[in-house]
Amino acid sequence: MSLLTQDEYKSIAANLTLPTGAFIDGAYRPAMSGKTFATSNPATGEKLADIAACGAEDVDFAVEKAREAFDDGRWSRMHPSDRKDVLIRLCKLMTRNARELAVMESIDSGKTIYDCETVDVPETIHCIKWHAEAIDKIYDQVSPASDDHIAMVVREPIGVVGLVLPWNFPLLMLGWKIGPALAAGCSVVVKPAAETTLTALRLAELAMEAGLPRGVLNIVPGGGADVGEPIGRHMDIDMVSFTGSTVTGKRFLGYSAESNAKEVVLEMGGKNPAIVMDDAENLDRVAAHVVNGAFWNMGENCSASSRLIVHKDVKAELLERIAHHAKHWNIGDPLDPETRMGALVSEGHYTKVCGYLEQAENVLIGGAAKDGFVEATVVEVPGNDAVLAREEIFGPVLSVIEVSGFDEAISIANDTDYGLCASIFTANAKRAIRGARAIRAGTVTVNSFGEGDITTPFGGYKQSGFGGRDNSVHAHDQYTQLKTIWIDLADDEDEAVD
Repeated sequence: MSLLTQDEYKSIAANLTLPTGAFIDGAYRPAMSGKTFATSNPATGEKLADIAACGAEDVDFAVEKAREAFDDGRWSRMHPSDRKDVLIRLCKLMTRNARELAVMESIDSGKTIYDCETVDVPETIHCIKWHAEAIDKIYDQVSPASDDHIAMVVREPIGVVGLVLPWNFPLLMLGWKIGPALAAGCSVVVKPAAETTLTALRLAELAMEAGLPRGVLNIVPGGGADVGEPIGRHMDIDMVSFTGSTVTGKRFLGYSAESNAKEVVLEMGGKNPAIVMDDAENLDRVAAHVVNGAFWNMGENCSASSRLIVHKDVKAELLERIAHHAKHWNIGDPLDPETRMGALVSEGHYTKVCGYLEQAENVLIGGAAKDGFVEATVVEVPGNDAVLAREEIFGPVLSVIEVSGFDEAISIANDTDYGLCASIFTANAKRAIRGARAIRAGTVTVNSFGEGDITTPFGGYKQSGFGGRDNSVHAHDQYTQLKTIWIDLADDEDEAVD
Protein backbone atom coordinates (compact mmCIF):
# COMPACT_ATOMS: atom_id res chain seq x y z
CA MET A 1 0.00 0.00 0.00
CA SER A 2 1.47 3.34 -1.03
CA LEU A 3 1.58 6.15 1.50
CA LEU A 4 -0.65 9.20 1.24
CA THR A 5 0.21 12.85 1.81
CA GLN A 6 0.07 14.57 5.17
CA ASP A 7 -3.07 16.46 4.13
CA GLU A 8 -4.76 13.26 3.03
CA TYR A 9 -4.04 11.57 6.34
CA LYS A 10 -5.35 14.60 8.21
CA SER A 11 -8.54 14.44 6.16
CA ILE A 12 -9.01 10.79 7.09
CA ALA A 13 -8.38 11.58 10.76
CA ALA A 14 -10.94 14.38 10.71
CA ASN A 15 -13.62 12.06 9.37
CA LEU A 16 -13.04 9.00 11.55
CA THR A 17 -15.92 7.60 13.59
CA LEU A 18 -14.24 6.72 16.87
CA PRO A 19 -15.53 3.91 19.09
CA THR A 20 -16.24 5.01 22.65
CA GLY A 21 -18.02 2.19 24.48
CA ALA A 22 -16.73 -1.00 26.03
CA PHE A 23 -17.23 -3.97 23.70
CA ILE A 24 -18.85 -6.77 25.70
CA ASP A 25 -20.97 -9.70 24.50
CA GLY A 26 -20.88 -8.54 20.91
CA ALA A 27 -21.91 -4.90 21.34
CA TYR A 28 -20.63 -1.50 22.40
CA ARG A 29 -21.85 -0.53 25.87
CA PRO A 30 -21.33 2.37 28.25
CA ALA A 31 -19.64 1.68 31.55
CA MET A 32 -22.16 0.57 34.16
CA SER A 33 -21.19 3.57 36.27
CA GLY A 34 -21.81 5.92 33.34
CA LYS A 35 -18.30 7.32 33.80
CA THR A 36 -15.98 8.22 30.93
CA PHE A 37 -12.41 9.34 30.48
CA ALA A 38 -10.91 11.49 27.74
CA THR A 39 -8.44 10.16 25.22
CA SER A 40 -6.29 12.77 23.47
CA ASN A 41 -3.91 13.08 20.55
CA PRO A 42 -0.42 13.21 22.14
CA ALA A 43 0.97 15.26 19.25
CA THR A 44 -1.59 18.07 19.49
CA GLY A 45 -3.24 17.72 22.88
CA GLU A 46 -6.59 17.65 21.10
CA LYS A 47 -9.30 15.62 22.80
CA LEU A 48 -10.37 12.76 20.56
CA ALA A 49 -13.22 11.11 22.43
CA ASP A 50 -14.73 10.23 25.80
CA ILE A 51 -14.22 6.51 26.40
CA ALA A 52 -16.25 4.31 28.74
CA ALA A 53 -14.39 4.23 32.08
CA CYS A 54 -15.13 0.70 33.19
CA GLY A 55 -14.82 -0.76 36.65
CA ALA A 56 -14.99 -4.06 38.49
CA GLU A 57 -18.68 -4.53 37.69
CA ASP A 58 -17.95 -4.27 33.95
CA VAL A 59 -15.13 -6.79 34.32
CA ASP A 60 -17.55 -9.15 36.10
CA PHE A 61 -20.06 -8.80 33.26
CA ALA A 62 -17.41 -9.37 30.59
CA VAL A 63 -16.08 -12.45 32.38
CA GLU A 64 -19.60 -13.80 32.81
CA LYS A 65 -20.26 -13.51 29.08
CA ALA A 66 -16.83 -14.90 28.20
CA ARG A 67 -17.46 -17.88 30.49
CA GLU A 68 -20.87 -18.52 28.92
CA ALA A 69 -19.29 -18.45 25.47
CA PHE A 70 -16.53 -20.80 26.53
CA ASP A 71 -18.70 -23.30 28.38
CA ASP A 72 -21.39 -23.64 25.71
CA GLY A 73 -18.70 -24.35 23.10
CA ARG A 74 -19.77 -21.76 20.53
CA TRP A 75 -16.05 -21.10 19.94
CA SER A 76 -14.07 -23.48 22.14
CA ARG A 77 -15.64 -26.56 20.53
CA MET A 78 -16.07 -25.13 17.05
CA HIS A 79 -14.30 -27.23 14.42
CA PRO A 80 -10.70 -26.01 14.12
CA SER A 81 -11.07 -25.31 10.41
CA ASP A 82 -14.14 -23.19 11.09
CA ARG A 83 -12.30 -21.19 13.75
CA LYS A 84 -9.54 -20.66 11.23
CA ASP A 85 -12.01 -19.41 8.63
CA VAL A 86 -13.42 -16.81 11.03
CA LEU A 87 -9.97 -15.44 11.87
CA ILE A 88 -8.99 -15.36 8.20
CA ARG A 89 -12.14 -13.33 7.49
CA LEU A 90 -11.11 -10.97 10.29
CA CYS A 91 -7.73 -10.50 8.63
CA LYS A 92 -9.42 -9.69 5.32
CA LEU A 93 -11.62 -7.10 7.02
CA MET A 94 -8.60 -5.60 8.73
CA THR A 95 -6.84 -5.38 5.38
CA ARG A 96 -9.88 -3.66 3.90
CA ASN A 97 -9.87 -1.18 6.80
CA ALA A 98 -6.09 -0.98 7.22
CA ARG A 99 -5.79 2.74 6.51
CA GLU A 100 -8.51 3.60 9.02
CA LEU A 101 -6.77 1.47 11.66
CA ALA A 102 -3.40 3.06 10.92
CA VAL A 103 -4.67 6.61 11.24
CA MET A 104 -6.63 5.76 14.37
CA GLU A 105 -3.51 4.20 15.89
CA SER A 106 -1.37 7.21 15.04
CA ILE A 107 -3.63 9.90 16.46
CA ASP A 108 -4.29 7.89 19.63
CA SER A 109 -0.68 7.00 20.44
CA GLY A 110 1.60 9.61 18.83
CA LYS A 111 3.16 6.94 16.64
CA THR A 112 4.15 7.93 13.13
CA ILE A 113 1.76 7.12 10.34
CA TYR A 114 4.74 5.67 8.48
CA ASP A 115 5.22 3.02 11.17
CA CYS A 116 1.49 2.41 11.57
CA GLU A 117 1.02 1.90 7.83
CA THR A 118 4.17 -0.12 7.15
CA VAL A 119 4.70 -2.05 10.39
CA ASP A 120 1.97 -2.07 13.03
CA VAL A 121 -1.15 -2.75 10.99
CA PRO A 122 0.32 -5.20 8.43
CA GLU A 123 2.26 -7.06 11.14
CA THR A 124 -0.90 -7.38 13.26
CA ILE A 125 -2.77 -8.84 10.32
CA HIS A 126 0.10 -11.21 9.55
CA CYS A 127 0.26 -12.32 13.18
CA ILE A 128 -3.43 -13.16 13.46
CA LYS A 129 -3.37 -14.89 10.08
CA TRP A 130 -0.31 -16.96 11.03
CA HIS A 131 -1.95 -18.23 14.20
CA ALA A 132 -5.20 -18.84 12.34
CA GLU A 133 -3.37 -21.02 9.82
CA ALA A 134 -1.79 -22.96 12.68
CA ILE A 135 -5.16 -23.95 14.17
CA ASP A 136 -5.67 -27.08 12.07
CA LYS A 137 -1.98 -27.90 11.81
CA ILE A 138 -1.03 -28.39 15.47
CA TYR A 139 -1.45 -32.07 16.26
CA ASP A 140 -1.97 -33.80 19.56
CA GLN A 141 0.22 -36.78 20.48
CA VAL A 142 0.12 -40.44 21.37
CA SER A 143 2.81 -41.48 23.81
CA PRO A 144 4.73 -44.78 23.72
CA ALA A 145 2.74 -47.39 25.67
CA SER A 146 2.22 -51.13 25.90
CA ASP A 147 -0.09 -53.05 23.58
CA ASP A 148 -2.71 -52.99 26.35
CA HIS A 149 -2.87 -49.23 26.58
CA ILE A 150 -3.21 -46.07 24.52
CA ALA A 151 -2.01 -42.81 26.05
CA MET A 152 -3.15 -39.66 24.30
CA VAL A 153 -1.70 -36.26 25.12
CA VAL A 154 -4.16 -33.61 23.99
CA ARG A 155 -4.30 -29.81 24.12
CA GLU A 156 -7.39 -28.10 25.43
CA PRO A 157 -8.07 -24.35 25.58
CA ILE A 158 -7.31 -23.06 29.05
CA GLY A 159 -10.62 -21.20 29.35
CA VAL A 160 -11.29 -17.51 29.97
CA VAL A 161 -8.16 -15.41 29.71
CA GLY A 162 -7.40 -11.83 30.64
CA LEU A 163 -5.16 -9.93 28.25
CA VAL A 164 -3.59 -6.72 29.57
CA LEU A 165 -2.00 -4.57 26.87
CA PRO A 166 0.67 -1.85 26.81
CA TRP A 167 0.35 1.55 25.13
CA ASN A 168 3.46 1.45 22.93
CA PHE A 169 2.19 -1.03 20.31
CA PRO A 170 -1.55 -1.11 21.03
CA LEU A 171 -2.79 -2.96 17.96
CA LEU A 172 0.24 -5.19 17.42
CA MET A 173 0.30 -6.41 21.03
CA LEU A 174 -3.42 -7.10 20.79
CA GLY A 175 -2.63 -9.26 17.77
CA TRP A 176 0.22 -11.02 19.56
CA LYS A 177 -2.21 -12.09 22.27
CA ILE A 178 -5.59 -12.68 20.64
CA GLY A 179 -3.96 -14.52 17.72
CA PRO A 180 -2.91 -17.57 19.73
CA ALA A 181 -5.61 -17.18 22.41
CA LEU A 182 -8.49 -17.27 19.94
CA ALA A 183 -6.74 -19.89 17.83
CA ALA A 184 -6.60 -22.13 20.90
CA GLY A 185 -10.35 -21.73 21.48
CA CYS A 186 -10.25 -19.45 24.51
CA SER A 187 -12.64 -16.63 25.31
CA VAL A 188 -10.85 -13.38 26.17
CA VAL A 189 -11.32 -10.23 28.21
CA VAL A 190 -8.95 -7.51 27.00
CA LYS A 191 -7.84 -4.44 28.91
CA PRO A 192 -6.19 -2.00 26.50
CA ALA A 193 -3.97 0.69 27.97
CA ALA A 194 -6.03 3.70 29.01
CA GLU A 195 -3.89 5.90 26.77
CA THR A 196 -4.59 3.84 23.64
CA THR A 197 -7.98 2.15 23.46
CA LEU A 198 -9.34 3.01 20.02
CA THR A 199 -7.96 0.32 17.73
CA ALA A 200 -8.75 -2.51 20.15
CA LEU A 201 -12.38 -1.41 20.24
CA ARG A 202 -12.53 -1.11 16.45
CA LEU A 203 -10.94 -4.52 15.93
CA ALA A 204 -13.55 -6.16 18.17
CA GLU A 205 -16.28 -4.74 15.94
CA LEU A 206 -14.53 -6.13 12.87
CA ALA A 207 -14.23 -9.52 14.59
CA MET A 208 -17.99 -9.66 15.09
CA GLU A 209 -18.47 -8.77 11.43
CA ALA A 210 -16.13 -11.65 10.56
CA GLY A 211 -18.35 -14.09 12.43
CA LEU A 212 -16.66 -14.38 15.82
CA PRO A 213 -19.41 -15.43 18.24
CA ARG A 214 -20.53 -12.89 20.81
CA GLY A 215 -18.85 -13.12 24.18
CA VAL A 216 -15.62 -14.55 22.79
CA LEU A 217 -13.77 -11.22 22.44
CA ASN A 218 -14.52 -8.54 25.01
CA ILE A 219 -12.73 -5.17 25.33
CA VAL A 220 -12.96 -3.44 28.71
CA PRO A 221 -11.30 0.02 28.76
CA GLY A 222 -10.30 1.78 31.93
CA GLY A 223 -7.51 2.34 34.40
CA GLY A 224 -5.22 -0.19 36.04
CA ALA A 225 -6.84 -0.08 39.46
CA ASP A 226 -10.36 -0.11 37.98
CA VAL A 227 -9.97 -2.81 35.32
CA GLY A 228 -6.49 -4.34 35.43
CA GLU A 229 -6.55 -5.34 39.09
CA PRO A 230 -10.09 -6.80 38.93
CA ILE A 231 -8.95 -8.91 35.97
CA GLY A 232 -5.90 -10.06 37.91
CA ARG A 233 -7.95 -10.96 40.96
CA HIS A 234 -10.99 -12.44 39.22
CA MET A 235 -11.87 -15.91 40.45
CA ASP A 236 -13.32 -17.00 37.09
CA ILE A 237 -10.39 -15.97 34.87
CA ASP A 238 -8.11 -18.94 34.20
CA MET A 239 -4.96 -17.11 33.11
CA VAL A 240 -3.62 -13.62 32.48
CA SER A 241 -1.14 -12.56 29.82
CA PHE A 242 0.36 -9.16 30.58
CA THR A 243 2.69 -6.90 28.62
CA GLY A 244 3.94 -3.74 30.31
CA SER A 245 6.28 -2.47 32.98
CA THR A 246 8.08 -4.79 35.38
CA VAL A 247 6.61 -2.99 38.39
CA THR A 248 3.04 -3.55 37.20
CA GLY A 249 3.74 -7.07 35.99
CA LYS A 250 4.86 -8.17 39.44
CA ARG A 251 1.52 -7.07 40.84
CA PHE A 252 -0.23 -9.67 38.72
CA LEU A 253 1.73 -12.42 40.44
CA GLY A 254 0.38 -11.11 43.72
CA TYR A 255 -3.16 -10.86 42.39
CA SER A 256 -2.94 -14.48 41.26
CA ALA A 257 -1.58 -15.70 44.59
CA GLU A 258 -4.31 -13.85 46.47
CA SER A 259 -7.15 -15.15 44.27
CA ASN A 260 -7.41 -18.43 42.34
CA ALA A 261 -3.73 -19.09 41.53
CA LYS A 262 -4.44 -18.40 37.86
CA GLU A 263 -1.59 -18.83 35.43
CA VAL A 264 0.29 -15.62 34.68
CA VAL A 265 2.49 -14.85 31.68
CA LEU A 266 4.52 -11.65 31.88
CA GLU A 267 6.36 -9.79 29.11
CA MET A 268 7.97 -6.79 30.75
CA GLY A 269 10.80 -4.30 30.47
CA GLY A 270 14.33 -4.33 29.13
CA LYS A 271 17.63 -2.49 29.23
CA ASN A 272 18.95 -4.05 26.10
CA PRO A 273 22.64 -3.99 25.14
CA ALA A 274 24.08 -3.54 21.66
CA ILE A 275 27.68 -4.77 21.78
CA VAL A 276 30.02 -3.50 19.07
CA MET A 277 33.44 -5.17 19.05
CA ASP A 278 36.63 -3.85 17.48
CA ASP A 279 36.38 -6.28 14.56
CA ALA A 280 32.82 -5.30 13.57
CA GLU A 281 32.55 -4.90 9.80
CA ASN A 282 31.00 -1.94 7.99
CA LEU A 283 30.56 0.49 10.87
CA ASP A 284 28.16 2.58 8.83
CA ARG A 285 25.78 -0.36 8.63
CA VAL A 286 26.33 -1.08 12.32
CA ALA A 287 25.48 2.54 13.13
CA ALA A 288 22.25 2.31 11.13
CA HIS A 289 21.18 -0.77 13.11
CA VAL A 290 22.08 0.82 16.45
CA VAL A 291 20.18 4.00 15.62
CA ASN A 292 17.14 2.06 14.45
CA GLY A 293 17.22 -0.06 17.59
CA ALA A 294 17.47 2.95 19.88
CA PHE A 295 15.06 5.42 18.26
CA TRP A 296 12.41 3.38 16.45
CA ASN A 297 8.98 4.14 17.93
CA MET A 298 10.58 7.03 19.88
CA GLY A 299 12.40 4.47 22.02
CA GLU A 300 9.03 3.42 23.48
CA ASN A 301 9.92 -0.20 22.93
CA CYS A 302 10.77 -2.87 25.49
CA SER A 303 13.32 -4.33 23.06
CA ALA A 304 14.98 -0.98 22.24
CA SER A 305 18.78 -0.97 22.13
CA SER A 306 19.21 1.46 25.01
CA ARG A 307 22.81 0.59 25.96
CA LEU A 308 25.62 0.81 23.41
CA ILE A 309 28.56 -1.19 24.72
CA VAL A 310 31.35 -0.30 22.31
CA HIS A 311 35.02 -1.24 22.08
CA LYS A 312 37.29 1.74 22.65
CA ASP A 313 39.16 1.22 19.36
CA VAL A 314 36.04 1.82 17.21
CA LYS A 315 34.08 4.09 19.52
CA ALA A 316 34.98 7.43 17.92
CA GLU A 317 34.30 6.31 14.37
CA LEU A 318 31.08 4.57 15.31
CA LEU A 319 29.74 7.61 17.18
CA GLU A 320 30.51 9.79 14.20
CA ARG A 321 28.47 7.50 11.97
CA ILE A 322 25.68 7.29 14.55
CA ALA A 323 25.50 11.10 14.54
CA HIS A 324 25.11 11.03 10.77
CA HIS A 325 22.26 8.52 10.85
CA ALA A 326 20.52 10.17 13.81
CA LYS A 327 20.07 13.33 11.74
CA HIS A 328 17.56 11.46 9.60
CA TRP A 329 15.38 10.61 12.61
CA ASN A 330 13.43 13.84 12.58
CA ILE A 331 10.59 14.68 14.93
CA GLY A 332 7.38 16.18 13.62
CA ASP A 333 3.69 15.69 12.93
CA PRO A 334 3.01 11.94 13.20
CA LEU A 335 0.56 12.20 10.27
CA ASP A 336 3.35 13.43 7.99
CA PRO A 337 4.74 10.31 6.27
CA GLU A 338 8.20 11.93 6.25
CA THR A 339 8.30 12.05 10.07
CA ARG A 340 10.43 9.34 11.70
CA MET A 341 9.68 10.15 15.36
CA GLY A 342 6.31 11.25 16.69
CA ALA A 343 5.16 12.40 20.10
CA LEU A 344 5.63 10.48 23.32
CA VAL A 345 2.40 8.82 24.38
CA SER A 346 1.36 11.15 27.20
CA GLU A 347 2.32 14.24 29.14
CA GLY A 348 3.20 12.12 32.14
CA HIS A 349 5.56 9.92 30.17
CA TYR A 350 7.12 12.93 28.47
CA THR A 351 7.85 14.43 31.89
CA LYS A 352 9.44 11.16 33.02
CA VAL A 353 11.74 10.98 29.99
CA CYS A 354 12.71 14.64 30.41
CA GLY A 355 13.64 13.85 34.00
CA TYR A 356 16.19 11.35 32.75
CA LEU A 357 17.55 13.86 30.23
CA GLU A 358 18.18 16.28 33.08
CA GLN A 359 20.50 13.69 34.65
CA ALA A 360 22.65 13.36 31.52
CA GLU A 361 26.07 14.91 32.11
CA ASN A 362 27.63 14.23 28.71
CA VAL A 363 25.14 14.61 25.85
CA LEU A 364 26.79 13.69 22.56
CA ILE A 365 23.81 14.03 20.23
CA GLY A 366 20.40 15.67 20.58
CA GLY A 367 18.97 16.19 24.04
CA ALA A 368 16.27 18.74 23.18
CA ALA A 369 12.66 18.23 24.23
CA LYS A 370 9.55 20.36 23.72
CA ASP A 371 5.77 19.96 23.81
CA GLY A 372 5.75 16.18 24.06
CA PHE A 373 8.49 15.55 21.50
CA VAL A 374 12.04 14.42 22.35
CA GLU A 375 15.00 14.44 19.96
CA ALA A 376 17.04 11.35 19.22
CA THR A 377 19.59 11.57 22.03
CA VAL A 378 22.94 9.88 22.67
CA VAL A 379 24.65 10.29 26.03
CA GLU A 380 27.93 8.90 27.34
CA VAL A 381 27.83 7.49 30.85
CA PRO A 382 30.81 6.83 33.14
CA GLY A 383 29.90 3.18 33.61
CA ASN A 384 27.12 0.65 33.91
CA ASP A 385 26.22 1.85 37.41
CA ALA A 386 24.89 5.16 36.09
CA VAL A 387 21.13 5.65 36.34
CA LEU A 388 20.85 6.13 32.58
CA ALA A 389 22.56 2.77 32.07
CA ARG A 390 20.45 0.83 34.56
CA GLU A 391 16.88 2.12 34.44
CA GLU A 392 14.48 1.65 31.55
CA ILE A 393 13.87 5.16 30.17
CA PHE A 394 11.42 4.12 27.44
CA GLY A 395 12.34 7.11 25.31
CA PRO A 396 14.78 7.95 22.50
CA VAL A 397 17.88 7.92 24.69
CA LEU A 398 20.95 5.77 23.95
CA SER A 399 23.58 5.39 26.70
CA VAL A 400 27.16 4.74 25.56
CA ILE A 401 29.54 2.61 27.62
CA GLU A 402 33.17 2.10 26.55
CA VAL A 403 34.87 -1.29 27.01
CA SER A 404 38.31 -2.72 26.32
CA GLY A 405 37.50 -6.31 25.45
CA PHE A 406 34.99 -9.09 24.78
CA ASP A 407 34.72 -10.48 28.31
CA GLU A 408 34.14 -7.02 29.76
CA ALA A 409 31.43 -6.35 27.17
CA ILE A 410 29.59 -9.57 28.02
CA SER A 411 29.89 -8.89 31.75
CA ILE A 412 28.38 -5.42 31.40
CA ALA A 413 25.66 -6.70 29.07
CA ASN A 414 24.57 -9.18 31.75
CA ASP A 415 24.88 -6.70 34.61
CA THR A 416 21.22 -5.72 34.57
CA ASP A 417 17.95 -6.75 36.17
CA TYR A 418 16.53 -7.38 32.71
CA GLY A 419 17.10 -9.92 29.96
CA LEU A 420 14.80 -9.30 27.04
CA CYS A 421 16.95 -8.64 23.96
CA ALA A 422 20.56 -8.03 22.97
CA SER A 423 22.67 -7.66 19.86
CA ILE A 424 26.32 -8.27 19.14
CA PHE A 425 28.30 -6.93 16.18
CA THR A 426 31.48 -8.80 15.30
CA ALA A 427 33.10 -10.38 12.24
CA ASN A 428 34.32 -13.35 14.30
CA ALA A 429 31.76 -16.15 14.03
CA LYS A 430 33.06 -18.01 17.08
CA ARG A 431 32.96 -14.83 19.15
CA ALA A 432 29.41 -14.11 17.93
CA ILE A 433 28.16 -17.55 18.91
CA ARG A 434 29.96 -17.53 22.27
CA GLY A 435 28.57 -14.08 22.98
CA ALA A 436 25.03 -15.00 21.98
CA ARG A 437 25.15 -18.01 24.28
CA ALA A 438 26.68 -16.07 27.16
CA ILE A 439 24.21 -13.18 27.12
CA ARG A 440 21.23 -13.87 29.34
CA ALA A 441 18.43 -12.59 27.14
CA GLY A 442 15.45 -14.12 25.38
CA THR A 443 16.50 -12.91 21.93
CA VAL A 444 20.06 -12.22 20.78
CA THR A 445 20.70 -10.93 17.27
CA VAL A 446 24.07 -11.04 15.53
CA ASN A 447 25.17 -8.15 13.33
CA SER A 448 21.68 -6.66 13.34
CA PHE A 449 18.94 -5.20 15.49
CA GLY A 450 15.73 -7.18 15.58
CA GLU A 451 13.21 -9.27 17.48
CA GLY A 452 12.97 -12.25 15.14
CA ASP A 453 9.62 -12.68 13.41
CA ILE A 454 6.28 -14.36 13.94
CA THR A 455 7.92 -17.81 13.77
CA THR A 456 10.33 -17.17 16.67
CA PRO A 457 9.35 -17.02 20.36
CA PHE A 458 9.64 -13.61 22.03
CA GLY A 459 10.11 -13.11 25.76
CA GLY A 460 12.75 -12.51 28.36
CA TYR A 461 14.95 -13.73 31.17
CA LYS A 462 15.08 -12.38 34.71
CA GLN A 463 12.75 -9.41 35.30
CA SER A 464 11.92 -9.10 31.60
CA GLY A 465 9.56 -12.02 31.48
CA PHE A 466 7.95 -14.98 33.16
CA GLY A 467 5.78 -17.95 32.31
CA GLY A 468 5.72 -18.15 28.52
CA ARG A 469 6.49 -16.59 25.18
CA ASP A 470 4.68 -14.50 22.60
CA ASN A 471 4.91 -15.37 18.88
CA SER A 472 5.63 -18.71 17.21
CA VAL A 473 3.87 -21.97 17.91
CA HIS A 474 5.14 -21.70 21.49
CA ALA A 475 2.68 -18.86 22.09
CA HIS A 476 -0.13 -21.41 21.92
CA ASP A 477 1.26 -23.21 24.97
CA GLN A 478 0.22 -20.48 27.40
CA TYR A 479 -3.40 -20.59 26.22
CA THR A 480 -3.78 -24.38 26.39
CA GLN A 481 -3.71 -27.12 28.99
CA LEU A 482 -2.18 -30.53 28.39
CA LYS A 483 -4.39 -33.48 29.28
CA THR A 484 -3.38 -37.13 29.36
CA ILE A 485 -6.09 -39.62 28.37
CA TRP A 486 -5.07 -43.13 29.42
CA ILE A 487 -7.04 -45.95 27.76
CA ASP A 488 -6.84 -49.51 29.07
CA LEU A 489 -7.31 -52.06 26.27
CA ALA A 490 -6.74 -55.18 28.39
CA ASP A 491 -9.59 -57.71 28.29
CA ASP A 492 -8.13 -60.19 30.77
CA GLU A 493 -10.74 -60.85 33.45
CA ASP A 494 -8.02 -60.89 36.10
CA GLU A 495 -7.27 -57.25 35.34
CA ALA A 496 -10.89 -56.14 35.24
CA VAL A 497 -11.85 -53.48 37.73
CA ASP A 498 -15.27 -53.65 39.36
